[in-house]
Amino acid sequence: MARKKIAFIGAGNVGATCAHLCFLRGLGDIVLYDIIDGLPQGKALDMLESAPVLGIDVNVIGGIDIKLIEGADCCVVTSGSPRKPGMSRDDLLKINAGVMTDVGAAIKKHAPGAFVIALTNPLDAMVTQLKRVTGFAKSRIVGQAGVLDSARYRTFLASELGVSVESVSAMVLGGHGDDMVPIRSYTTVGGQPVERLVGAKRLEEIEKRTRGGGGEIVQLMKTSSYYAAGTAAYKMVEAYILDRKQVLPCAAFLDGEYGVKGLFAGVPVVIGAGGVEHVVEIQLSAAEKAAFDSSVGHVRELVEAMDKVIAAGNRG
Repeated sequence: MARKKIAFIGAGNVGATCAHLCFLRGLGDIVLYDIIDGLPQGKALDMLESAPVLGIDVNVIGGIDIKLIEGADCCVVTSGSPRKPGMSRDDLLKINAGVMTDVGAAIKKHAPGAFVIALTNPLDAMVTQLKRVTGFAKSRIVGQAGVLDSARYRTFLASELGVSVESVSAMVLGGHGDDMVPIRSYTTVGGQPVERLVGAKRLEEIEKRTRGGGGEIVQLMKTSSYYAAGTAAYKMVEAYILDRKQVLPCAAFLDGEYGVKGLFAGVPVVIGAGGVEHVVEIQLSAAEKAAFDSSVGHVRELVEAMDKVIAAGNRG
């Protein structure tokens, strides 16, 4: 059986981290594409030369010709400008909306059968633009957000309680921004509700740190997260390639679910060989639903702001 082809559009730290994990697990042949000549070729060759040490028989190629993604089964989009110190996700709209327009057109032309996972920020707006340009069905395009945000929440809770991260189950939904919504009613430690184990004030502090998790990394490293972000994307690629039917919090296109229509928002979905196979509707408390609706409202504002930027550019 032919190996799957996984294309990474953007071979920076996030894309390369995810690609390396896919390589290590032998999920398929890897393509690294970037506009910086030498970067994708070098990373691809470096990765490929590690194959004999580990006994991995997959191919890895890199280049600056977008045609390399031809026929890809899965496209992971990380291209665009990263967030820099003092820069909000919203500041990236103008630059990255243009990048998504070009990338979307390339995917539509060269990989029309691919499942697309977007990571470029501001995430909710960028995945919206990708869907518009590709014209792909809602099952075939998704944004990586909730897996990363939930991982941060689980990390902080495990550290607070001195338990294994595997003992912590958590769900962070809504937009991928400072108003993301940690869902306490679905957050447990060893099966126990988190609110029984962590005081309200301390839990609020942990949730605040979760919301600002990306910014904390930027302040420390002067660049965006890539180990955690790349690993979160890998989990989604794996679920698709291996048809795992895994429930993951992702930015999915909603068509009435959670009372939202025509927008991407972070919700639990089942990812398998059919892409986003199902949106899982969980029962939110009144406070959680209000916070979720507020977060979705910000996503709507973000998309409207992007539309204005695009329209202004077209007039110019």
